[in-house]
Amino acid sequence: MGIAGFGTTQLRYDMFDLARSADEARRLTKCANIYHRGQELAWDGRDVLGELLAAHGGVTIDPARRRALERVFAIIMWGELAAWKISAQLADGLVPLEAKMAATSQAMDEARHFYVMRDYLAALGYRPTRMDRAPQALLDLVLDTPDLARKLLGMQLMIEPMALTIFQSVRELQVEPVITELMRYYERDEARHVGLGMQYLPSLLAGKRRGEVRRVMVFQIRLLFWALAELRVLAPDFAVLGLDPRAVLERAQRKQIAALAAAYEQMGIPFGRDRSLASMSLAAAVELAFPAGDRGVAARLRAAYRAFVTPVEPLPVDELAVHAAHPIRTARGVVAAGEPIT
Repeated sequence: MGIAGFGTTQLRYDMFDLARSADEARRLTKCANIYHRGQELAWDGRDVLGELLAAHGGVTIDPARRRALERVFAIIMWGELAAWKISAQLADGLVPLEAKMAATSQAMDEARHFYVMRDYLAALGYRPTRMDRAPQALLDLVLDTPDLARKLLGMQLMIEPMALTIFQSVRELQVEPVITELMRYYERDEARHVGLGMQYLPSLLAGKRRGEVRRVMVFQIRLLFWALAELRVLAPDFAVLGLDPRAVLERAQRKQIAALAAAYEQMGIPFGRDRSLASMSLAAAVELAFPAGDRGVAARLRAAYRAFVTPVEPLPVDELAVHAAHPIRTARGVVAAGEPIT
């Protein structure tokens, strides 16, 4: 604590003094570009949602599916608030200017996502209530950890790919016209957020000892447990909307692996079997929680064991590219074409 300009301060005067390798300098340049593209691609949530509601005559969905849509996107709404808070925490805690800028850009995006989703749910007739325990526990893990590597891993590389999967699945099914078109805007923003994790997580992990890195991986497994529990909660609503929970989980896992593999590649580390314990654990858990077909307990256990011992193959970043490919109309009135996420 400083008094009258003396003593400690929260201002990091050393932020420009940090030594950088050529690789880190390149990655941080990409982080700065995330900020600048966020400014260029910002969209006016009031205008976009208002125009979509007017074009489609409001929210049109049959009553039987309305409740399911409310439950899924109510969790998304609170998740956007958590993402807003987490990105603000990262913007405060990250030291390099470029990473701080990228996190600040995400905070602006998440604020827009939160209020637009609130307004959409209001048009749907939803009144905000408390979430179920599982999604809240998932978000609280990332909100409460003081470790920036865990926070970045949890938000950008674990939760964001799961959200992208739900957005993509709902859009492809065309569950409701307004949310179908709105998802293109959300996906475009969230793809940049994943890019921040891919580019800066290597820097945060580079300064950790082996034991600390293992604890980060254990944290990842805890996140996956609660993500699985969240999908169990939402499974009945997914069924009403026409979504297969197992297919959603498998698609989300592919996106998480693609993002994590890209982050490890930045460090020159192959994303091999020893680096994918959390993903393999999730693959085994999927066989237990969402078995393929009508399987008994013994068959589920055998399938879970096979899933665990089978190495997880990394996928190309193209698994994520679809989300950045949507053309959107920005607040400047420009229709922005798709682009790579890195």
